[in-house]
Amino acid sequence: MRILDILEKGGPRGFLSHTLCYVNVNSRGKNAFNGMEKRIVLLSPGQISLLPQDAVAFVVSSGVHFHPSYFLSPGEDVLFRILPGEHLPELLVEQGGFVSVSRRVKIFHPISTGILTVSDKGSRGEREDTSGPALAALVRRLGATVDAMLTVPDEEEAITGVLTEWSDKKRFHLILATGGTGFSRRDVTPEALAKVAEKDVPGIGEAMRSASMRITPKAVLSRGGAVIRGETLILALPGSERAASECFSVIAPALRHGIEILCGWDSECGSRHVR
Repeated sequence: MRILDILEKGGPRGFLSHTLCYVNVNSRGKNAFNGMEKRIVLLSPGQISLLPQDAVAFVVSSGVHFHPSYFLSPGEDVLFRILPGEHLPELLVEQGGFVSVSRRVKIFHPISTGILTVSDKGSRGEREDTSGPALAALVRRLGATVDAMLTVPDEEEAITGVLTEWSDKKRFHLILATGGTGFSRRDVTPEALAKVAEKDVPGIGEAMRSASMRITPKAVLSRGGAVIRGETLILALPGSERAASECFSVIAPALRHGIEILCGWDSECGSRHVR
């Protein structure tokens, strides 16, 4: 599926057509289109007359059903969330950038995510959690929703309890656990993952360590990794904000592909392409 036109009301013919635009979130937290606060709606070619006065439309191929919770991304650099409108689907900018006519767009299932910070000091309020919020910002770029964030002490039972609840009851597609992956006696996050695991995913830990080794030789001491429980992918990442962000960024390009297959959404490719 491609963007056929970018339209707004105005001009002698009643519509202004753009071949390129820039979208972002302004200081008020609202959509901005070429610097102006605007609603952005999705239209098929036969719906152009429905364009509201205060909105901009991305005109896309007809015959596509937009579920309210899907994500639409015209490329790797721009991400929108599709919301139901009274008459037309609306887009909220999650990650801004340039959008052009004729660009291919993709419809994504949203990835429900829980972020678990494992830290004795953090659980007692003695240390501010910066790794969890950093991971939340990064995972949203995949078209994910952050549905839970929690801090627990470095205790195996506390960690396994959350992982089990989020996997079995909350049915999250992805869980990111940050902290407790080192050599300290209190570092038990990998052991907690092993207890709840149904399948191991060795390639993720290998990829994180390989990339981190280019930054510091101490990365070989990291015990981060990944397992599968049901239809949930669970990752154990380092506890520092920088290391957690670096490791997540290395594996992020492959995560959607794996989750799509794990959940049975797509057995062939990592996203559902609509042409």
